[in-house]
Amino acid sequence: MSSACVTADGAVWLASAGTYPRSTLALWEERPHAPVVLPCGSVFDIVSAPAVFGRLMLDRLWREGPGSGPVAVLRGRTLLFAAPGTAQRLPSLLEWEEWGTRGRPDGRTHSVPPLLCHGTGDAVTVPALTPEREHGPTRWVVAPDCRHPWLPGPEVLLWAAVRAARAAVRISIFPPADQDAKVYDVSRRR
Repeated sequence: MSSACVTADGAVWLASAGTYPRSTLALWEERPHAPVVLPCGSVFDIVSAPAVFGRLMLDRLWREGPGSGPVAVLRGRTLLFAAPGTAQRLPSLLEWEEWGTRGRPDGRTHSVPPLLCHGTGDAVTVPALTPEREHGPTRWVVAPDCRHPWLPGPEVLLWAAVRAARAAVRISIFPPADQDAKVYDVSRRR
């Protein structure tokens, strides 16, 4: 997937998260390839997933669900922009689904990577408005393109994570086969 560029309205929305939105916009006007650190909690929250798992979540959101809000790739992680309050609510929903550290270590989500939730009091680096390289390590996958983008809430992201986990982890009700067992073909009769 190619990198997306942030529109002028999307830049206004992103900058509105900061304490000094006009300064952020002025910085981007002067240096459109500069990433910026923005606070979470008032305009958006961030759910950060390892890159591959985040891509699975994004695929589920677009293929089977309502779509996504803005999405970025940064330092090997997928950043899903979410509705404010998601960072506070999603961890308890994930725990309820036996996702978290207190879940069963041998349970169905043991091999699913952790999701990091960033909300009030946190700040994240967002990619530049315009990528320097088409497929660089930091880029927009779904760039903000309006002043009030739709942002998924905790229930939608939980739904996407569970479906991505089901696709990534084969779940079986049968115990694993004994690799040292002798197998005989009993399908043929003599």
